[in-house]
Amino acid sequence: MEQSSHCFEFEDEFIGDLRCIPLCVRRKLDLIGLKLKLQHWQELSHDDKRKIVFWSDSIEDLNALKSYLINKTSYSRIGQAKEILISKDEPWLLSGKLPDFIDVEANKYTFQISQRIWSNLSELERFALCKLARPGHEHRNLIKAFKEILINYDS
Repeated sequence: MEQSSHCFEFEDEFIGDLRCIPLCVRRKLDLIGLKLKLQHWQELSHDDKRKIVFWSDSIEDLNALKSYLINKTSYSRIGQAKEILISKDEPWLLSGKLPDFIDVEANKYTFQISQRIWSNLSELERFALCKLARPGHEHRNLIKAFKEILINYDS
């Protein structure tokens, strides 16, 4: 899986036409510290959206992506995309510690996720589970995400 451009099957209903921001892009946004609103995304052309999905996630390329998006949104009706704190100690960045809230949500839906599995997940897979399982999120695609991400792992 190429995590910089991978879109999950559970995202299919809104990713096919790129009307919503895919998790692979949301991960890049967290890594560059940029708040891109859904309206910003929807104002971009389909070609721009595809370009962003397939944008590499090397440090140099992510810095270029930040400049690109700030420039692209500078004429937005809702104002330019805002800089936010760059994710550094988020649970999805820490493969060595299974977050309690992930364990709780997995158990709630009868999924088993061990520390070994957590550490073997890609950063994007951990990002997806953290975003979908976080407190206050509607958890609409969480079961599908657990199924898709954990299918190749035994606890």
